[in-house]
Amino acid sequence: PSKGRISDPSISILEKAGLGLKDNANRKLISATFNKDIDVMFARASDIPKFVEDEIVDMGITGVDLINESEANVKELVDLSFGQTKLVLASPEDSNINSIDDLTSDMVVATEFPTLTKKYLEEHGLTSKIITLSGSTEIAPLIGITDLTSTGTTLKMNHLKIVDVILESTIKLITNDNSFENKKELVEAVSTSIKGVIEAERKKLVMMNVKKENLDKVKKVMPAMTGPTISEVLSKEETVAVQAVIDEDMVFELVNDLRNAGAKDILVVPIERII
Repeated sequence: PSKGRISDPSISILEKAGLGLKDNANRKLISATFNKDIDVMFARASDIPKFVEDEIVDMGITGVDLINESEANVKELVDLSFGQTKLVLASPEDSNINSIDDLTSDMVVATEFPTLTKKYLEEHGLTSKIITLSGSTEIAPLIGITDLTSTGTTLKMNHLKIVDVILESTIKLITNDNSFENKKELVEAVSTSIKGVIEAERKKLVMMNVKKENLDKVKKVMPAMTGPTISEVLSKEETVAVQAVIDEDMVFELVNDLRNAGAKDILVVPIERII
């Protein structure tokens, strides 16, 4: 995406995946990466699903809300685990509309997502008039709106209440069928690298030295994805090196438990990718 809430996080993920931009300071429409076979094109997030579908680009990063709104035929590869938001139906706080059952076909709904809104209304047997707006939907003085919200704060500030959730969205890495088939090796390489970054985001590598006599006690308190890795240490004492990947939120308690179990020289290291 060229700008907006998902642009900077997307660039950060690409950089961690080894696809950093060569000239990030002076961002152009198309930028080379440090991989000679991959360039990055910047476009509006709402245009990306169609760009991918029409094979203008091989892969894209955009939201589920925009994919569904465009009705683009694309293949979702990886959930990037950020940009969580909801498309909601909202109404004025002082209105009598408290659920979808209170909405009638003679009411007017304003939205930036006419396709999703129409489908939602039709699923509930409604043919309400839809007015398509661009930005600041929450200020529309109409009976109801459908709008994106992460926390609901902006809606509350504009005296609106959430009536129903139409769609829950997150950011996805997508491709088209032709690129997936004909450029499979490169598409999978990008997908695997990015997935590795996502997997590693809330993980840490814990490393330590342990006397063999304390090894069983350490192993009991050491969680890991596939069990701790243990290797011999060249030392006068019978010592082994132990390492394991753990969840970030376990670090504080685990370090103290490891010390009490006899571990020493404990290191906690960030992880860039897990493949």
